[in-house]
Amino acid sequence: MSMPIPPTKVLVLGIDAANPTLLQHWAEDGTLPNLRSLIARGVVGKTRSIEGFFIGSTWPSFYTGVTPARHGFHYLVQLKPGTYDFYRPAAVGIVRCDPFWSRLSQAGRRVAVLDVPLICVDRSINGIQVVEWGGHDAVYRFEAWPSHVAETIRSRFGEHPLGPSCDGVRRTPDDYQVFTDALVRGVRTRADLTRHFLRQGGWDFFMQVFTESHCVGHQCWHLHDVTHPAHDPTFVAATGDPLRRVYTAIDTAIGEVLAEAGDALVVVLVPHGMSYWYGAQFLLREILFRLGVAHPPAAAPARGDLLSTASAGAKWIWRRLPSSIREGLAPLRERLGSPAGRGEGLPTIGVDLDLSRCFPLNNGLAVGGIRLNLLGREPKGVLEPGAAADAFSNNLTADLLSVVDERTGRPLVRRVLRTANLYAGEYLEHLPDLLVEWSDELPTGSALVGKSAAASVRVSSPKIGVIEGVNQYGRTGEHRPDGLFIAASPVVRPNLLQRETSILDFAPTFARFLDVDLPGCDGRPLDELLESPSAWG
Repeated sequence: MSMPIPPTKVLVLGIDAANPTLLQHWAEDGTLPNLRSLIARGVVGKTRSIEGFFIGSTWPSFYTGVTPARHGFHYLVQLKPGTYDFYRPAAVGIVRCDPFWSRLSQAGRRVAVLDVPLICVDRSINGIQVVEWGGHDAVYRFEAWPSHVAETIRSRFGEHPLGPSCDGVRRTPDDYQVFTDALVRGVRTRADLTRHFLRQGGWDFFMQVFTESHCVGHQCWHLHDVTHPAHDPTFVAATGDPLRRVYTAIDTAIGEVLAEAGDALVVVLVPHGMSYWYGAQFLLREILFRLGVAHPPAAAPARGDLLSTASAGAKWIWRRLPSSIREGLAPLRERLGSPAGRGEGLPTIGVDLDLSRCFPLNNGLAVGGIRLNLLGREPKGVLEPGAAADAFSNNLTADLLSVVDERTGRPLVRRVLRTANLYAGEYLEHLPDLLVEWSDELPTGSALVGKSAAASVRVSSPKIGVIEGVNQYGRTGEHRPDGLFIAASPVVRPNLLQRETSILDFAPTFARFLDVDLPGCDGRPLDELLESPSAWG
């Protein structure tokens, strides 16, 4: 007589980079009935991502339970401390500490981790892991462990209908329709894939992330938001609202997965949000030049932006090749190197290092990064650390805050933050020193879609004069730090939390729920989810 399969204890369903206000509004009006049901019977709370680093560090901070100063990751391309060289953290595993499910595995808990972004495969995991079966960031490409899991996915479910990445260049209405259709099919297939592995049972911790919400938010926000400068009613007449379609598909998928969940603690998590693209990150370097704190290099300017645009175009062409041609070219593409490891296309500093007291660092587009060119830390440092660096930072902050967006006459920069005032850890020097948080009062359009004339931005201050630039970026949606979580189980009492929950709090919460010690976390367990799980004995 076969033994009954133990029930799943914790089921986490991520909705990557969705807009929490839209989710709640559409739940209330019945568009998303499964989320509405969960909200009615669960704990509901707002989440907050990592201050200054919510673009790149959200998922790594979620799964490690520590800040970027302790796990070392803030962007897909980072400065190597002690040099002026850039590298790809994916080549060394993204983060420098273990995800919480590794500790669960070591404690004998059985885990399934499917499509959590920005993580590589862990071949020591006690269970299964799937990486990038469709997703926004094609860092590692599709891989799974054990190997038979990858074989099962390929044979039963095939490739994600959209391919490895969702970035594209100029799209026609038909292109947007095809794009959205592929995302919806991806959601439906992901639901089937999730249910297949969930039915195997015996999971202490099971997690799947719907990354399609991330893709549609970046690429189609202007088709949802009538106030966006790239909004074109003639496009929308043909496409409808892609966000509504994808969010509805995810809600349906969640309902199907929950039918397999039994009495598990179910957590639906939106760790960071999405809204219109904003800010003027594309002007930061020129602003620093005009302020005289950085100086253009004598050599040719950095080619990072050009290479980035070329790369996006190449990916767009690749995804539109017939599958038979892609299959034939795949071996050549592999020989050219994986995105995680290859070194070509890395940016350069792009300033005269003998004269510049600082230089910009990529940190996402909503919050710019600035590195101080410190004596004793950088190879050609010119700025004295200590009091001199503090005074410089204070003056630079004041100068940045004085820059106005001529569309509104109001400050272009909302805040300038000192990273060392926010975080401490062994990898603090892997992060920018200053964080430039752009104002999001008005959306910034894109020159690649819709009404390109709206992409021009003029900024000014007494020190920089007038700077005008064009947003050449192809996305119309951008991240926000706010998110949402909903948790429900037979023993969790419905509750609306009045406080914001840090994404750092979930790792220690899941570990505590499963009676596993997770020392050294920067977050704290959520008591509201830790009612005694008596159903597990």
